[in-house]
Amino acid sequence: MESRYNATAIEQKWQQTWAESGVDRTVESQDKPKFYALSMFPYPSGNLHMGHVRNYVITDVIARLKKMQGYRVLHPMGWDAFGLPAENAAIARKIPPAKWTYQNVAQMRDQLKQLGLSLDWEREVTTCSADYYKWTQWLFLQFFQAGLAYQKEAAVNWDPVDQTVLANEQVDSEGYSWRSGAKVERKLLTQWFLKITDYAEQLLQDLDQLTGWPERVKTMQANWIGKSVGAYLEFPIVGMDEKVAVFTTRPDTVYGVTYVVLAPEHPLTPQVTTSEQKSAVEKFIEEVANESEIDRTAEDKPKRGILTGGKAINPFNGEEIPILIADYVLYEYGTGAVMGVPAHDVRDFKFANENNLPIRTVIVPENSVGKFHETSLQEAYTDPGVMVNSGDFDGTPSTEGKTKIIQYAEEKGYGKARIQYRLRDWLISRQRYWGCPIPVIHCPSCGQVPVPDTDLPIKLPENIEFTGKGASPLAQIEDWVNVACPSCGEPAKRETDTMDTFIDSSWYFLRYTDANNPEQVFTKEKVNDWMPVDQYVGGIEHAILHLLYSRFFTKVLHDRGLLNFNEPFKRLLTQGMVQGLTYMNPNKDSKDKWIPFSAVDPSNPIDPDTGETLKLCYATMSKSKGNGVAPEDVINKYGADTARMFILFKAPPEKDLEWDAADVEGQFRFLNRVWTQVTDYDASKIANANESLSKAEKDLRRAIHTAIKEVSEDLEGDYQFNTAVSELMKLSNAIKDAKCVDSPVYQEGVETLILLLAPFAPHVAEELWHNLGNRESVHLQSFPEVDSSALVVDEITLVIQIMGKTRGKIQVPANCDKATLEKLATESEVAQRYIEGKEIRKVIVVPNKLVNFVVAK
Repeated sequence: MESRYNATAIEQKWQQTWAESGVDRTVESQDKPKFYALSMFPYPSGNLHMGHVRNYVITDVIARLKKMQGYRVLHPMGWDAFGLPAENAAIARKIPPAKWTYQNVAQMRDQLKQLGLSLDWEREVTTCSADYYKWTQWLFLQFFQAGLAYQKEAAVNWDPVDQTVLANEQVDSEGYSWRSGAKVERKLLTQWFLKITDYAEQLLQDLDQLTGWPERVKTMQANWIGKSVGAYLEFPIVGMDEKVAVFTTRPDTVYGVTYVVLAPEHPLTPQVTTSEQKSAVEKFIEEVANESEIDRTAEDKPKRGILTGGKAINPFNGEEIPILIADYVLYEYGTGAVMGVPAHDVRDFKFANENNLPIRTVIVPENSVGKFHETSLQEAYTDPGVMVNSGDFDGTPSTEGKTKIIQYAEEKGYGKARIQYRLRDWLISRQRYWGCPIPVIHCPSCGQVPVPDTDLPIKLPENIEFTGKGASPLAQIEDWVNVACPSCGEPAKRETDTMDTFIDSSWYFLRYTDANNPEQVFTKEKVNDWMPVDQYVGGIEHAILHLLYSRFFTKVLHDRGLLNFNEPFKRLLTQGMVQGLTYMNPNKDSKDKWIPFSAVDPSNPIDPDTGETLKLCYATMSKSKGNGVAPEDVINKYGADTARMFILFKAPPEKDLEWDAADVEGQFRFLNRVWTQVTDYDASKIANANESLSKAEKDLRRAIHTAIKEVSEDLEGDYQFNTAVSELMKLSNAIKDAKCVDSPVYQEGVETLILLLAPFAPHVAEELWHNLGNRESVHLQSFPEVDSSALVVDEITLVIQIMGKTRGKIQVPANCDKATLEKLATESEVAQRYIEGKEIRKVIVVPNKLVNFVVAK
């Protein structure tokens, strides 16, 4: 009967001991190679969920392994603590957001410590703390001084309920605010931006450096940057000196332009609108203003447009073409205008048909020259082909036509070659209180004046009344807003917008390297020693914005001479989601289809509202789905080590993990089996080593070093933690079955099992290590190294078959030739029982596997 170890008592004992001894404190000495292991830091919501547990346990195994492999390891933790949720909580609960946030930080810190994570808590950072956001403000000024931070009027996502700007990711797929649920509007506001577009090409090209990143993530970033090579062309406006500028990747189709479209917000819109169309155009613009960017650009929604009455001239053929405005053209993208070529663009084809606009074919397949007509065009032709209806360019292959049209445009002054990016400058303004204040003062005489470094940090005032409505609460505090200009001394005003919280998370990994420095953001010596991060772990949902912004920050600070590297993360692991069973009504919409377990009778799973049959399925754990599993419930019942082992064993780290209570129980049984094996082991019975090993000793030693080899390989490269745990189970079984319990090899097996287990289940490994009489922490020991000589096989098991049917097995020397194997098999007692006195017609030998005798019947 296996003895059950007291997980709670052991884990509390060692968590306290580790804290007191500082075993997890970062070693700064440079006599060892460095390894920086980092999990994406959490927002302090107050409660850990299983997704957190998976993220931090994965990183912890890597950090513990690297320390045992002889590295000095940096493994820190902090809190992404600014943002709207805390302000929302402050409004609802009538408490300051700082109080709410720090309560949550304390609660989550305690929860993390329960998991036995080897975190250096002396380097903890909290982004809403003034000793952190002082340096966020200082870094903003670095961008400002470099000409990379600026204000401009822009169309933004506006939440009419909360009255604040929302980033695109804060608007759902149907155009509603993630926070208030209000329909998001488009609004022109003066906002702060960071000029990330200046680094678009570098951000794109340097993806090639990131050999340790998943290809999927690099592709997502490349698509977000969206490099396009094409032409900038200008279409003169009839009766005016202005021209409509467009960018196109298909200059070879320019003779097929039958209209041009402006964004409703385009400054030329009112100028080209005729008096007859003015009323209709203004009404249309008002309607579009109430649509989100997602509404306007969604592929599955109709493309609405209206004629302005104005005309443009296609300079290539001299034709007058109508000017329209349409909802799908956004002013902040490209030039804010597009040329309509419906015959060769899917979106233009749909728009032209819906608005009764002409369609002209100018590219046809090679085998269709002279036979292709607009009347036969059922959809846009977007493949390469041959140019037709294109003047002097008729008969030119379209791929060549792109270059020739650009050359012609440059000669005639119609346009020029251009590279354009989908990436827009980063809008960082937020009209809220709970964020990092922007350190700029607006002076009537001097303009925008940076706050002097000596005056940082610009602290958030505490005497705030929250309503969640209207302008930024900071704008209402006159003694905070009204200041003297640092340059001329005249009365001036502070900037009252705060920074997007993505700013805080774009550099926190740099601060960890010198987290307690009150005089500098970090010293060059320390940041250049520890960075870049060797292994970064986090969710795929951050694959674009957070990672892109962090890369941008790093490149700017490199160019400012603060860093000697230009990419922040060497390797990236994007772990899958944790899923739990829940009930789902497939007939309901996405918000209401999930039915909590508490509302369902498992024997008759029907929707309590509609009576419809429910489907039982796995889905990402969340409160709304009623399928969450609280980490403390697992820890209280089984212990943190069991929770860790399950998380690591159930699925490869990059795959989604399906929660199964039976598998949790299985890992608990395994740890109890290891506990029994080690506690039942009596070191006093170990005999002196013999000069030569017995077969049982050789077999066990081979199992030991096979486990070392396989676990070591599983913990490099793609981090296959699940198969590494399987190898631990195999080693445990080999020790259990060993016939040499009094041998030093058995002792080696027990000690190796504990050492291999240590990164995965740190508490039980530490207890068992000390139970063997060791005084120093198991986590300060060297990770076992494979002895390749132990893997050499002296003997193999040879299968004996008669007429293809297995009759027995024999042990023979390894690597015998066929003739020797046949002789040994023939002489064996197993074979002789079946072949004696019979005619052997054929002997089939499969080296190192089997010998099959074919005998006469």
